[in-house]
Amino acid sequence: MSQGTLYIVSAPSGAGKSSLISALLKDNPRYDMKVSVSHTTRATRPGEENGVHYHFVSVDDFKALIEQDAFLEHAEVFGNFYGTSRLWIEEMLSKGVDIFLDIDWQGAQQIRQKMPKAKSIFILPPSREELERRLNARGQDSDEVIAKRMEEAVSEISHFNEYDYVIVNDDFDVALMDMKAILRAERMKQDKQASKYHDMLDRLLAQ
Repeated sequence: MSQGTLYIVSAPSGAGKSSLISALLKDNPRYDMKVSVSHTTRATRPGEENGVHYHFVSVDDFKALIEQDAFLEHAEVFGNFYGTSRLWIEEMLSKGVDIFLDIDWQGAQQIRQKMPKAKSIFILPPSREELERRLNARGQDSDEVIAKRMEEAVSEISHFNEYDYVIVNDDFDVALMDMKAILRAERMKQDKQASKYHDMLDRLLAQ
């Protein structure tokens, strides 16, 4: 069985990375893919479920997990902690499952150091104006929080050149096709095809 691929997906808040990942998994049922469910200390938002969208934990519990080296990466974002489970990621990849990590540039840097074979994708908004419009349209944050997210967006975007792939999410359907193209190209690489078609290749090469 071939090893799964770990995909790091980053973007400023509101650029559409979570929506793209969700649509990608929904549109590709024959591929074995999952989204990593991170641990966080932030409050639950309307419609979110513990263990589905995040593992919601207290600050004390999160710090205890850090001491146990339970995270592949962890960071503090907007006053809340986020972390990615090391054991779960490694187990899924060993089973050939592709895993998507929806994380910021800080977490991406930590992941690259520990898992250099990971592939990374950065999602860009077409403009600052459109990004602010999308943040307001969500109706989840106050004007003060949105202003802070817009400030942080510039810092986040400045790290786009650290990523393997860059997608501009202007037209959602086009951006989704771009993500599908990246996955398909990665799956067609020689090592993955050799592992997937090992028996067939043996027959083709038999003397």
